[in-house]
Parts: sequence; structure tokens; C-alpha cells
Amino acid sequence: MFMPTRASTLIQVGRGSRHKQLARSVEAAFAALPDRYLGGSEERRATLQIRLSDLGRSWVIELRGARCRVRTSVRGRPDVVIGTDATTWLALRRGQLSGLDAFRQRRLWARGDLDVALGFEGSFALPGDRAPLLRIHDVRVPGARMSCLTAGTGPRRAILIHGLGGAKSSFYETVAALAVDRTVHAIDLPGFGSSSKPRASYDPAFFARHVLALMDALAIDRADLIGNSMGGRVALEVGLRAPNRVRTLSLLAPSMAFRRGRQLVPLARVLRPELAVLPPVLHPRLVRERFWSLIARPERIDPAVGDIAVDEFLRTHSSPAARVAFYAAARQIYLEQPLGPAGFWTRIEELRPPALFVWGEQDRLVPARFARHVAAALPGAAQVILPECGHVPQIELPEQTHALLRDFIAEPALAPPGDARLRAVAARARPAA
Repeated sequence: MFMPTRASTLIQVGRGSRHKQLARSVEAAFAALPDRYLGGSEERRATLQIRLSDLGRSWVIELRGARCRVRTSVRGRPDVVIGTDATTWLALRRGQLSGLDAFRQRRLWARGDLDVALGFEGSFALPGDRAPLLRIHDVRVPGARMSCLTAGTGPRRAILIHGLGGAKSSFYETVAALAVDRTVHAIDLPGFGSSSKPRASYDPAFFARHVLALMDALAIDRADLIGNSMGGRVALEVGLRAPNRVRTLSLLAPSMAFRRGRQLVPLARVLRPELAVLPPVLHPRLVRERFWSLIARPERIDPAVGDIAVDEFLRTHSSPAARVAFYAAARQIYLEQPLGPAGFWTRIEELRPPALFVWGEQDRLVPARFARHVAAALPGAAQVILPECGHVPQIELPEQTHALLRDFIAEPALAPPGDARLRAVAARARPAA
């Protein structure tokens, strides 16, 4: 991915005293890294190149187990390249700014493995032996290893669950928006992102069990669950199976069992996801087109956001196990029974945690017309249709979406139910042209 740094234009490169003082501060910050390194497992092997555009210099940081080494020359290809300016870099190292905030403000860009890029920040103590502002860590649960981005220190917990083919990177801006007053965990579901990819059914029940196991491992009694697309369906399953563990459910264009268009169900039952072990035939151009088809107004979004999604998908999709997980999960979404004693729309009537459904008016994947079915099954649920929005509202309309999430999580009992919520919020949520 690439993000142009905006703050780099604020500092004039020259030979004046201010420039020299800035350069000395940067040198000292890099020199202090080995002493501030928090260590890692023996298996850890990561090489990062840091480029400071206004100084015209770069540094290479090698992390090898418990050892950290800083160099000024590149040997081989680094796992990730991070670009920013000296002022932003110093703010990051002093704990005045998190990497997610710098990313959101377009003051930092990265190419390569995003987990390595963000994991770098969590690998070093801040001045005064303060803990880093965020960290990426593995959570061991029965039968799997789940990668988790954790930020914030508040007593309340929020868990963010990505959609099909996505990863926790789809919630970077949401983490930054919510971590101000709570602890936020953005996770990679098993089979996706940097999590392990076991042989499994990859249906909602499988994912829900692993979300609950992650909560147990992190000693989380109750949490606010936020899910997009398939992640919304997973959050609903957790709410149905363990309502006492869920404080609220915020569902962004959640996958729902389709009532129509099921004529290919017999064929889907026959086709096996194990065929995905064959070499991939996806071209980056097709993946990029697919991503932008999910967005109603592409001109509103920095093109780099698309690069992030495409790079992450192609990086993980190169693994046969990841391809099997992707197609297995997609197959389960399509095959889910809508009606009957165990059907989705029958079960959802028993949902107990307070729920907010956010739909995109121009979502071509999960149409907003599902809102009327939700209103019939859950008349007390809050629902919002965002005008001029596609399938990923937290990316396409982050300010409106995050305002809705913050309001609902803070006071779910105050959310007007059903159609009143649709009318009341749709108007004030209308995006600027």
C-alpha cells in the first residue's frame, strides 16, 4: 500500500540549526530502540525499513527473536517499508501519536506486511517505560491461533470482526476512533489474515466458537461486538449462542440468509472448497475491480485504501489453506437455510442483546432491503440506512459510521427502534457531496 505523507511538507530540508537538531533527535530515537525493545519469540524474524522523507534518509531495523539491531544500509528485501517525516516519527516514538492515528491522518504510509508494520510499534516501550499505544499479538485458542490488534486501555471491551476475504486492516480507522475510551480488539478470524488456517467447516458456528474462545483467553466477560459483512453474521451467531457475553451488537451490512436466488444451492452443495488448493488464477486487476465495486462513491476514498485491501487479499490468497478457508466460508454463507426450525430468520427472532443494523443504500452485495425483514423479525432493533453508501460503511463513510457506533455503544437503550431510527438517522447521516 502507499499513503502520501502530508506532514512531510511542513519541514524544509536544509543545513540550518533546526534541521540539525531534528536530525540529532531522530538519530537518538533510533539509537534507543535496542534498549526499548520488548523482545519476541525465537521464531520472530522481521526486517523493516524506515524512510524519513524530509531528511532524505532511511534506517533498517532487524528483529530477531529477543534481539533488535538498527542499521543504515539495506541487505536484501525488507518485510515492510514505512515512510513518514521526522516530526511524525518522533511523535510516534514519544507516544504522542499512535501509528493508526498517523495512518488515518495520512502522515504515514507502508508497503508490505501490514502486521509487521503495526507490530513494530507494539514491540518497543515508550519513554518512561510506558507501554506502547497498540500491539499486535497472537491469541492461542483450542485448535487455532488468532491474530489480534489491541489498542486503548478503557475497562469496556469492543471486538471488531472483518468480512469475507478481509482482515483486521479493514477496521484500522475504527480502532483509532473507538480506542479513546475503551479497549478495542480487531481480530483476524481463523482462516483469514495472519491467523492460522485449520481444516474446518468455516460456518458461523465455527467462527462464533472461536470468538468466544478468544474472549475467554483475553479474560473478557462481556464485549461490544462490531462486525462487517460476514463478520456481522459471526457477531449475530455469538449473540444467539452466548447473549450474556455480548453487551451490544453493531452490524455493518451483515451477511444474511438469502430468501431468493437459491437456485444454485444444489450445485454449491456438490462443489467442494478443497478445489481451492489449486494455484490461484486471480489477477490483481480483477481483485481491485471487485473491491471498488463494493464502494458507492469511489471518488471519496483515497486510492491507497483500495491498494491496502488488494495487497492484503492477494498476500493471504497466495496460501492454499487461505483459499480453502475463503471458498468454504463463501459456500456456507450461500447455503445457510433461511427458514424452518433451524433457519436463520427463525433463529434471529430470539436475539437478545441490543442490536444496531447499518445498511448501505447502494450496497450491491447485501442490499438495504434486508432492513424490512430485520424489522419484522426484530422490531426493537435500531436500523440505519446510510445514503450513497456501499458495502463497507466504516471505510466509505467513516465519520458518520463511527459516530453511530459511539452513540449506540454508549447508550444502546436510547436508540429509537425500527423504522423511526431509519427515518431519523438517514437524514442527518447523508454524506456531503
